[in-house]
Amino acid sequence: MAAEALSGRAPFYIAGATATGKSTLAVALAQEVGGEIVNVDAFQLYQGLDLLTAKPSVAALQAVPHHLYSVLAATDACDAQRYRQMALEVIHEIHARGRQAIVVGGSGLYLKALSHGLAELPAGDEELRATLREMPLEEKQRQLLALDPDAAENVPLANPRYVERALEICLLTGQPQSALRRNFAKTQPWGSGIVLQWDRATLHQRIHQRATAMVEGGLLAEVAAFSTSGGALEKAIGLSEMQAHLRGECSLKEAQEAMEQATRRYAKRQGTWFRREGWLKPFPLVADQRVEQCVSAVVELFPHLRG
Repeated sequence: MAAEALSGRAPFYIAGATATGKSTLAVALAQEVGGEIVNVDAFQLYQGLDLLTAKPSVAALQAVPHHLYSVLAATDACDAQRYRQMALEVIHEIHARGRQAIVVGGSGLYLKALSHGLAELPAGDEELRATLREMPLEEKQRQLLALDPDAAENVPLANPRYVERALEICLLTGQPQSALRRNFAKTQPWGSGIVLQWDRATLHQRIHQRATAMVEGGLLAEVAAFSTSGGALEKAIGLSEMQAHLRGECSLKEAQEAMEQATRRYAKRQGTWFRREGWLKPFPLVADQRVEQCVSAVVELFPHLRG
């Protein structure tokens, strides 16, 4: 990892699957230790679809400083390298103010890029990317695994964006992208952190409750007003499902159920990713546990957070 990233104090990470309560805990922890929050959710980087992408509430944004939320236009391209550069700049500014950077989100690849650095990877090729975007996901997966059999270990194969980038690296370099990324396993992490965990049934219930709150909070109006095409937000979970309802192809109940099912699948992939991150400490949660209790437990585990 670059020397500038390792200098001074290090960030603290709150990771975990979607709907685990990362944002709520982050705000309470930031208030306790004098921290500022840095987003590491790929969709929340973008302007628009605030409800659908579960951005922090207005109250949360006012409670403590938040960074890297809604900073990119819907059509902007972003990858792990660009995210890392943006996050490093913000984190150094936070630490220069004597505050604690608390990195929050569930995009595992972006978090890993920040915590462990990146291999020297080729810049994107727009012509090649356009070609890859036109290919069915199954064909992209087949080509990637043919060129890089180990890709299943470090690429979320259900995510077209990650598959396209991994395949792009293989084609541009003539080498397996997994080999180029092996520095992840050899580099000590920059900082420490936790992974929030719920039992499966409770997490599914939380996903249902959040989806219901989104719908009741005006999700359909938000989706109906969304008009940008070709950007990363088009892949946000729930967008296609709600658009199908607006076109009259399914009932609202069916659309919400489909959104919840897709969210559960995504949460499962996130759980698999974070279980491999042994440097992050598992942080099990139980019903009726107050956020103040969680904050106390975190500070007890990581006393350096008090400065």
